[in-house]
Amino acid sequence: MRNELPLTVIGNLVDDPELRFTSAGVPVARFTVASTPRVFDRDTNAWRDGEPTFMDCSAWRQLAENLAGSVSKGSRVVVAGRLRTDRWETPEGEKRSRMVLDVDDVGASMTFATVTITRTARPAPPRETAPDDPWATASPLRPAAPAGGGEGPSAEPPF
Repeated sequence: MRNELPLTVIGNLVDDPELRFTSAGVPVARFTVASTPRVFDRDTNAWRDGEPTFMDCSAWRQLAENLAGSVSKGSRVVVAGRLRTDRWETPEGEKRSRMVLDVDDVGASMTFATVTITRTARPAPPRETAPDDPWATASPLRPAAPAGGGEGPSAEPPF
């Protein structure tokens, strides 16, 4: 969509994802990723941890359920999504805001770990055939086979 700020964050989960359900039954997982840069300190001639950035994240629907069942506190993840601002007012009338990443996808970082991927089972869609489907065996609109054994230029190909 337009005017959205895409963002990818690589870091560790601060806590286990919190899975909840809206009043309509839609799953949502909230979690925080801490991303800590490594910086070179010229004074000591060594690498050290920089200041961490904490990113609040929200994942919805199947992604939320898969996330909650797959990762836990300390897991290193790659999170991609769109940055947005949450705004609200406290009971005392103070205006507040915070940045939140609406997550589109999450992957396990394989820099320091291995991963085994397991696909989630999806329910099969209902098998409905359009009434004019020429490949449907029970379609009343399917043309009859030509008389004479089905040979000749008007016969269907044998596949």
